[in-house]
Parts: sequence; C-alpha cells; structure tokens
Amino acid sequence: MIKKPISADSHITEPPHCYVDYIDPKFRDRAPRIKRIDKVGDAFIVDGMGSPVPMGLVAAAGKDPADITTEGVAFEDLWESGWNAKLRVADQEKDGVAAEFIYPTVGMVICNHPDFDYKKACFDAYNRWLQEYCAEAPDRLYGLAQVSMRSPEEGVAEIRHAKEMGFKGVMMPGNPAVEDYDSTVYDKVWAAAVECDMPLSFHILTGKSDSLSGQVRGPRINGFLSIIRGCQDVMGTFIFGGVFDRFPNLKVVCVEADAGWVPHYMYRMDHAYKRHRYWMKAPPLKRMPSEYFSDNIYVTFQDDWVAFRMKDMCNVRRLMWANDFPHSDSTWPWSQAMLEEHTKDLSEQERNWICHDNVAELYKLAV
Repeated sequence: MIKKPISADSHITEPPHCYVDYIDPKFRDRAPRIKRIDKVGDAFIVDGMGSPVPMGLVAAAGKDPADITTEGVAFEDLWESGWNAKLRVADQEKDGVAAEFIYPTVGMVICNHPDFDYKKACFDAYNRWLQEYCAEAPDRLYGLAQVSMRSPEEGVAEIRHAKEMGFKGVMMPGNPAVEDYDSTVYDKVWAAAVECDMPLSFHILTGKSDSLSGQVRGPRINGFLSIIRGCQDVMGTFIFGGVFDRFPNLKVVCVEADAGWVPHYMYRMDHAYKRHRYWMKAPPLKRMPSEYFSDNIYVTFQDDWVAFRMKDMCNVRRLMWANDFPHSDSTWPWSQAMLEEHTKDLSEQERNWICHDNVAELYKLAV
C-alpha cells in the first residue's frame, strides 16, 4: 500500500505580529515588521539588514512561473494557511500530504543577521509563535525551533528548551557565533542533541556562502545554482571535522538543497581524503567520509527527479521528499502528479521510504 506522503520541509509565512507581539520587550521597537514599499509591495523590514524581505516569493506556490514576482505583492494576497493554522489542513489535503515539518521564512534570512543578541530575540519570539501555530493540528504540523548558537553553552540550553516546548528538532544557523561547527567547543551541543534525540537541520539560504544577497557571476539566475552550496559546506565541515566520529548517533538534516548531487559529493569527499588528506592536513577519520554521509545525514528535496534515479548510489533510507509549501519552489498543489511520474520506477517500499517512512522514523512519529 502506498502511504500518504509527509512533507519533510514546508514553511510558514510569518504574520505581521509574529515578532512584534512575541519578542522580548527590550527588542520590540526593533522587531521585524511588515511595511508597504512603493514598487515592492509588502516586505518585512529587519533592523540591521540592508535589504527588506519581499513577500512575493514567500507564498507563490501554485502560481504560473510567469506570474512569480518579488514586486507589488500584498500580504493579504498570500496563502492564508501560511500563518493561519486553522486553514492549513485543508491545503495539506489539497496536495495529498498527511503532515508537514515546518520551517520559517523570514527567519531563514535572519539566520544571517550579524547581531547574535538580536537574532536570539527574534528566534525566541518565532518559537513562541510557532508553538501556538502547530498546536492547532498537532498530528499534522510539526515545528522545528530556531536556535541562534550565540555560544555553545547557550546552544545546549536552546536545544533542551526546544525539546521541552514539544518541537521535534531544531533549525541551526549556517554560521555560529563562536569558531565553526568542526570545533570541539561544540561537542557539548552535539551531546545534548543526541541525548534529547533532536535532529539538527541546516536549511539553504541560512549561511554566509549561500545567501541570495551575495555576489552573483553572470545573469542573476546563475545565483540560483549556488544556493545549495552552503548546506554542502556544512555537511563537509561535520564530516571532515570528525564530529560524527565523536558522536556517531548525531542526526543532521540537509534541507531543500536537493539530493541528486549526493553520490558524486560522497565520491568527491572520499577522493579528497584518500588522495589529499596529508598535504591538506585533514584530521584522521575512523571511516571514509562517504560512510558518515550515508549514515548520519538526511537530505530533503522536492521535484529533483535525479534523486529518485540515484537512490541506489546513496542511502535510500536517508532521502526525504518535501513539498516546500507555500514557497515559490513548491510542488503544491501538484505533488501527487509529480510523485506519480518521478517514482514510477521505484518499488512501493522505496516510495514509502522516501515519501513517508524515513521522516516518520527520524522524528519518531506514530503514523
């Protein structure tokens, strides 16, 4: 029997009151808020960040590609289920999904904010709002709390608090405040994640090397091809940094970066380690890099048909399908037709693994 899919990566649309009403009062005057801008439409203004976040791409799921725009879109024109959880299940049913794992939208951009105190205040506010949003349909909406990683010690506390709030995992910023994720100063964080059984998610556009505001070579659309690079960098940092040697039960999720590239990336890591580890001063590993990727890293993707074709060249039990609702890259509301086409050469068991079982088992869902 083909099981109803679970989206491993969907999003909310932060409403105007998300940060203003839920943030620490001392940050309220600077809290992210929506403003209507001439020729741009409604956009989130984030204090300390140069560019506003236009709402046009935030909820463009289902639109004809020719109609997708960053200009002139009003908040009230967006899919309401992005912020009104009472309507979310109906949109899930329209796409034929059983549940969704929920990531932020504006919060992705705030991951790159240079002020970690401000970032922490925003993430705490978002988590409080998200907890209420998911409570409307607790067996259909599963939130991932945002953590700021202002310090390793605080990272431990944030993971534990997210667990207490009922979240299934946490979303990490691409770059922490102290050193980098391969440093042993973060071992206490990884220990807490393992102890709490909280997978760590790294989403595209949340690090310095994959920001859409970065320098693009050639036509602007060329930048779209580079936005998976930040996630790849994080995965390599964990593997070559020996994090999985020290914490073999740590689970990391590479989110919305597609998955068809994984077999070649595993080969490339093994080649680098076998051929160049001495002169490039790579720390010794107990296993080959590809083995850590295969065992410890989960990857989510939407309509990456290459990923389905490559399932025998990576660990099929680590592939997780997603619909990315309500973003512009979403397969909603055509996910079922897309899956029918892209999974036609898979066995029923393989389809169920990728579209349902893998995410259900990772997050211990009773479905």
